[in-house]
Amino acid sequence: MKSLLFLVLISVCWAEPHPDNSSLEHERIIHIQENGPRLLVVAEQAKIFSHRGGNVTLPCKFYHEHTSTAGSGTHKIRVKWTKLTSDYLKEVDVFVAMGHHRKSYGNYQGRVFLRGSSENDASLIITNIILEDYGRYKCEVIEGLEDDTAVVALNLEGVVFPYSPRLGRYNLNYHEAQRACLDQDSVIASFDQLYDAWRSGLDWCNAGWLSDGSVQYPITKPREPCGGKNTVPGVRNYGFWDKDKSRYDVFCFTSNFNGRFYYLIHPTKLTYDEAVQACLKDGAQIAKVGQIFAAWKLLGYDRCDAGWLADGSVRYPISRPRKRCSPNEAAVRFVGFPDKKHKLYGVYCFRAYN
Repeated sequence: MKSLLFLVLISVCWAEPHPDNSSLEHERIIHIQENGPRLLVVAEQAKIFSHRGGNVTLPCKFYHEHTSTAGSGTHKIRVKWTKLTSDYLKEVDVFVAMGHHRKSYGNYQGRVFLRGSSENDASLIITNIILEDYGRYKCEVIEGLEDDTAVVALNLEGVVFPYSPRLGRYNLNYHEAQRACLDQDSVIASFDQLYDAWRSGLDWCNAGWLSDGSVQYPITKPREPCGGKNTVPGVRNYGFWDKDKSRYDVFCFTSNFNGRFYYLIHPTKLTYDEAVQACLKDGAQIAKVGQIFAAWKLLGYDRCDAGWLADGSVRYPISRPRKRCSPNEAAVRFVGFPDKKHKLYGVYCFRAYN
């Protein structure tokens, strides 16, 4: 009799798969129900699109099943937003609210707020979006012993580009790859970003690091040096490698920018140091690799003049293929890493807007 009474009094707990999101196949939502209707958390949209520098709202609302009320009134509502990582056991704290108390974390401080359009609205507003904000976010609502979650993906408009340093092919460990992307106004790309770039036509035969620590490369035109000409197109996966010892290239991701990218009209060609000074004299800085890719992909920038960039490389962007200027495809053409002291080229500059 005592055992039966114990079973009646305890709360009910069950798990179910997250709906309609195959990328979260390992995640389970845990529902804990006390007496009464269970708490439900819902995201009206599974994916939200924005861009660097923009503002965005990640939707999240909560209510009790079979009722229109937001809460029971017995317990305070606690709302917690976290960012999911490729490691399902780790999450990054973003924002927590309970009653009148609010707290944001890390580089989200001063940029995130609850929308609070109604008593059951737990939607998160992110302002002045940065490249690192890309990813999946979890909205968790807790009331007493009840809790539920919803997941929203934040996607950014942008471009993926392969990168290798002056030292040449396969010279970056994972940590150096991260720094190399940051130095070029970008971040290391995710698999989803590389996959989307492959679907848009990116074809590159050198393997590069991705943000989850894997090494992959996209092939749209199978050929012998790139896995064999009889293979199917796709994103080739080398698997996960030692982040300290293994060395590859890297795929970087960048988005639009708040500034002006331009080719500096100058009476003479320049050495690298002269190019740096010419941009400074014009009230700008020598442009970075991420900026030339963003201008080419997102703004349609087209110029058939090779110019220095900040990393010492020389490149030029072609949006309209033509004779003598990338006749076969639109691309950012790579000339190489010339001798900085003796080779003469033009220069691409970038002036940030205040």
